[in-house]
Parts: sequence; C-alpha cells; structure tokens
Amino acid sequence: MLMIVVPVVIATLAFAWWFRESNTKARYLPDWAYSGRVEFVVWAIPVLVILFLGGIAWIGSHELDPRKALPSRVRPLEVQVVSLDWKWLFIYPEQGVASVNQLVVPAGIPVHFSLTSASVMNAFFVPQLGTMIYTMHGMTTQLNLQADRPGVFHGLSSQYSGDGFSDMAFEMHAVPADQFAGWIGAARGAGPVLDEQGYAQLARQSENVRPFTYRAVQPRLFEAVATEKLAPGPGPETTDPDAMVSPRTEG
Repeated sequence: MLMIVVPVVIATLAFAWWFRESNTKARYLPDWAYSGRVEFVVWAIPVLVILFLGGIAWIGSHELDPRKALPSRVRPLEVQVVSLDWKWLFIYPEQGVASVNQLVVPAGIPVHFSLTSASVMNAFFVPQLGTMIYTMHGMTTQLNLQADRPGVFHGLSSQYSGDGFSDMAFEMHAVPADQFAGWIGAARGAGPVLDEQGYAQLARQSENVRPFTYRAVQPRLFEAVATEKLAPGPGPETTDPDAMVSPRTEG
C-alpha cells in the first residue's frame, strides 16, 4: 500500500506547491489536450505497481508452498494423516506403526505430511510450527513442517466438523532421535493392529479419545482411505438447513 500511497501524497503536495498562485514559472495551459510524457507516467506507474505486487505474490506463493520440501541434508520423516470424527490418525508408513491423537516426531528433522479426510473437510494446524492445511475426503494434500528443538506443540482442528470438534486436538511431541526410536520400538510392542476391520471401528464417531498406538498397520491403508476404497465415516448429522456442516450423502 505504501508503494501507492506515498507517491500519491508526495505528488499531491508537489502539484499544490508548484501550481500555487504566486509561482510565475508554472505554465497555465487551458487548451491542453495531449502530452506523451503525461501518458507515459499515467500508464507506467500502474504497470510498475502491478509488476511489483505480482512479483511479490509469485515469489511468496512458491516460497511458502506447503508442498515445497524444507531444505535439509536429512531425509524427511513420512507421516500420513487421516482426520476422522472426531480424532486424528497418524500413520508412520516406513516404521509400520500408527497413533491416534498423538504425534511424535524427531526434533530437527523435516516431516512430510500426506493428509486426507475420512469424513467431512477438516483442517490440520500446529500453530507454533506453521501452515494450516485442509484435509478433504477423496483427495490428498501435502505439508512440510519441522520442529527445530524438542518440545510439546499443541495441534488442533481449525475447521468446524460437528459435535466433537472442540475436543479434536492432539499433542505433537518433538523429541531427540534416540527417544523417537524408543517410542517406535514401544509402539511396535503394544496395541492392536490397524487393518481394514480395525479402521472401520476407528472410523465410528467418538469424542475425547485418549491417545493410543497401533503396533502394526496394513500396507497401503492410507491410499485405500484417500481413494475411497474403504467406506467413509458417517460424518456429522444435522437437520438445520442453515448449518455450516451438512449430512453426508451417498452418491
């Protein structure tokens, strides 16, 4: 805005000063009709403004693209995220485990998220780390985040999705690499197996779900959810025609 406002204010003051009544050097041209110099200035300034703002938008859009990988010499950790009613499922495909309402990552290492929804549209957000991104049924979105140091970061759903929305939160634990390896080992030694039957039970609506882990995950389960090979969750129900969330309808 200042790129436009400041020149306009300066030009207004300059014109008022130069064309004051006492300035005999200012030319009065009542029959003036055309000036190439004026036309050049009139068109050049908007063009320069558009190029300037367009350049900022172009560069910023690519620099801040959630899909853009973070610069690092370390291979990112892959995490697959599924938003359900009303809980979060985190699948670690390379480690073969999964967790619900708890995300554990190694500090100082980029994390590449692939996200989808098993129900209505939702939004994944860890405010202390950066970008919010939507999760949508039948498609996959991408996000890259990194916790530079160990800590606990609050994660939440920032898209209203029904009765259990207010408690659809999770804790993201960024831990040293050795502690992350220990957590993976502990997860592999306890909990049920996440297969199609287990996923169907998980997809049922539930609120205030306490964090727990799955010791194993059926291969390509996330792809089956994202491509709708597995039945979607029921979705919020409402009879209010003005409600922001409408009932799921089967096509």
